[in-house]
Amino acid sequence: MKLFFFYIIIALSVFSCKRDKDNFAFLGGEISNPTTNFVVIAKADSVLDTISLDKNNRFIYKVDNLISGIYTFKHGGEVQMVLLEPNDSIIFRLNTLDFDESLVFTGTGDKKNNYLINGFLQNEIEQKRIFKFCQLSAEKYQNQIDSLKAEKDLKLQTFKKKYNPSDLFIQIAQANIDYNYYASKEIYPFIHYGENENKRDILNALPENFYDYRKEIDYNNDYNRDFLNYNSFLRSTFNNMALKDHLDHSKSDDFNTNALCYNLDILNVVDSVISNPTIKNELLFHYTMTYLTRNNNPEDNNAMLKSFLSKNTDGENKNNISSVAQSINNLKKGNSFPNLELVDLKNNDIKIGSLINKPTVIYFWSHKFNNHFKESHYKTNELSIKYPEVSFISINIDDNSPDFCKDSMKKNNFSYDNEFKFKDPKQSRLSLAVYPITKTIILDKNNTIVNANTNIFSVNFEEQLLGLINK
Repeated sequence: MKLFFFYIIIALSVFSCKRDKDNFAFLGGEISNPTTNFVVIAKADSVLDTISLDKNNRFIYKVDNLISGIYTFKHGGEVQMVLLEPNDSIIFRLNTLDFDESLVFTGTGDKKNNYLINGFLQNEIEQKRIFKFCQLSAEKYQNQIDSLKAEKDLKLQTFKKKYNPSDLFIQIAQANIDYNYYASKEIYPFIHYGENENKRDILNALPENFYDYRKEIDYNNDYNRDFLNYNSFLRSTFNNMALKDHLDHSKSDDFNTNALCYNLDILNVVDSVISNPTIKNELLFHYTMTYLTRNNNPEDNNAMLKSFLSKNTDGENKNNISSVAQSINNLKKGNSFPNLELVDLKNNDIKIGSLINKPTVIYFWSHKFNNHFKESHYKTNELSIKYPEVSFISINIDDNSPDFCKDSMKKNNFSYDNEFKFKDPKQSRLSLAVYPITKTIILDKNNTIVNANTNIFSVNFEEQLLGLINK
């Protein structure tokens, strides 16, 4: 296998050298534990091609008429970015069970892409430190994140001196550092807490220049979407902008991120600041979906939906959000649970209603979230021993075969019992509003909904189980 990649890289590199005036690049790879038999290559929102994997789960693709920049390759539900420039010949390996962490690039153009993916992983690890720093005063907090940014800037300078990368790479790498830094500043008022402090006090205590960088941000630049940290920066920014607007017209110092008025403020701020329809629609969809799936009040959901529909211009987004809102209203406490079709790991069709004969917990998992897959099964194994009166049903929400799920269970030494997949994953995810993946549903023995939006990791989850058992 190593020889295969060695010869491919050499061949592509030689070919590239002979035609250095041509504007093209090669992208190829090998995928362990594939969830489908193809990958999708795209640039921005335009799909370039769908490429089948060979019998060894490998592919090679030539991008003609290359426009230098960030491209994406999608496999199953996972998406990853790669920077392609003329004459690059990039090969990657990844394992779908550990997608980002397993990704390694080789070939011409590998160093810049390994640099970018390592920076992305470093930011994920760094997040826990930043949450701890958020308990410091604003001045001390800024000193800490300034120090983290300085380390990254120095690392980038070292990389530039050693490899002399293109101006495009430098621009993208620097933007990823900057937007991650800005996002860290935007989350501060939400994570920081102190004795007798409320959000109004926290905002008022910030240095005057704390958010000066906002003056330089072009929130409508579609090109910025190529930057790895830009989307998280946008979401943190509009949370924060709306917080200030909310406190300006709110008489109360109490603040709840799930409050309807605050979430309507977010949609209003997005609508007023963003004119780019693609960026605006994505943000409106994100905030509305997040709100709807955390709230069980039909009147509030309808108010949020009305605001969303008046601002969003994407027809598919409108249909999906409307379906989710209707599903959430149908999943009210006391209603019967919908009798959806499942497939067990032996590929047998089964109606979920036939499985409900005692108090039941339904939880979900996806190969996209490997840690949650493992932790949720560890947790429910523990709970099933502690509460034998309760049935725990696990449903995989992905578009892949039962055999793939079976392999995942086997590799982690999990039982196949009470393990299922949706027969129609897309429609079932909408019907049950499965978002986020931690969503958990509790039913009584009569298939009646007790709680349609809980979480097995919640501190009061066992109290809910006891209440169910003693009902």
